[in-house]
Amino acid sequence: MSDIKKIKDEFFLKLKEDLNLNQINEIKNDLFGKNGLVSSQFKKLGSVAEEERKKFASELNTVKDELQNKLVKKIQEIESKEINQKLEKEKLDITLPERPFFKGKIHPVSQAIDEISSIFSEIGFSVEEGPDIENEYNNFTALNTPDNHPARDMHDTFYLDNKKELLLRTHTSPVQIRTMLKEKPPFKIIAPGRTYRSDSDQTHAPMFHQVEGLHIDKNINMGHLKGCLDYFIKEFFEIDKIKMRFRPSHFPFTEPSAEVDIGYEIKDGKIVIGEGDKWLEILGCGMVHPNVLKNVKIDTKKYQGYAFGIGIDRLAMLKYGINDLRAFFDCDYRWLNHFGFDPLDVPTNYRGLSR
Repeated sequence: MSDIKKIKDEFFLKLKEDLNLNQINEIKNDLFGKNGLVSSQFKKLGSVAEEERKKFASELNTVKDELQNKLVKKIQEIESKEINQKLEKEKLDITLPERPFFKGKIHPVSQAIDEISSIFSEIGFSVEEGPDIENEYNNFTALNTPDNHPARDMHDTFYLDNKKELLLRTHTSPVQIRTMLKEKPPFKIIAPGRTYRSDSDQTHAPMFHQVEGLHIDKNINMGHLKGCLDYFIKEFFEIDKIKMRFRPSHFPFTEPSAEVDIGYEIKDGKIVIGEGDKWLEILGCGMVHPNVLKNVKIDTKKYQGYAFGIGIDRLAMLKYGINDLRAFFDCDYRWLNHFGFDPLDVPTNYRGLSR
């Protein structure tokens, strides 16, 4: 019996017991918390043999959905039971005005991260994490960023000491460095998380979210990169066709480097992805620079690979029709009530909750 099936069977038995909401929350944390049993299984994807990886990811997502559905039904049973018990014991004055009721919603950024992670898990990527406070080596030097690069200046980077040795990470690429230093190739990972830069306007914030991707193996080329991004964009935006182009660019940690544009058009005041003759930049990518691989002691004669970086907030804005990045962080309940996702809805598919 596989570990996945053992987890499912064990918790299905637990959910048959007479539980309260506190115990249900403990079970949810045991399963889907940062170090939960299901979350840990997703982190194992990178170590699964390539020919078995897609089947493993599909089975894992199926079990995840089944457990989520079971938890939702159990919560509904408990709440119904509590209501019935109160109705039997309490007398209600039906002439009293109703009490206000506010139901929380999942933030669009959290929803986007969940969707992105699920999509990449289907093609064999595992999820890695790292600290928000980084050292200068992992954030810049190991990524082939020269000492005189503008990104190191105080107006771009939040340094935490006078020596400029500690900082708030400016991207999640340091997670790639940490992963390559502690493990051996091949690597196929994504690293979603918070990042920080000294910038603030309608399309930039001092704290924002990125997902970095890294695939290191033998004989990896730009064709693999293009195929990966083509698959992701179609799945994320839920479209069958996509116009995509690579524009030559420059990043210290990739060579060659490219900006990726996708086709769009404006219909009835809304952006429609995949159609039209207009172009929209959505991410940067390229083949990992040999200097980066040398810095983490990887033999560049045997291994090569690609990397990409995507702004999660920008993708969420495009998909959900949000026109101001600052609204993500205003904590306005009215905004969240409109753009958020209902956490109690039964999942409509493996990629998250329905609106």
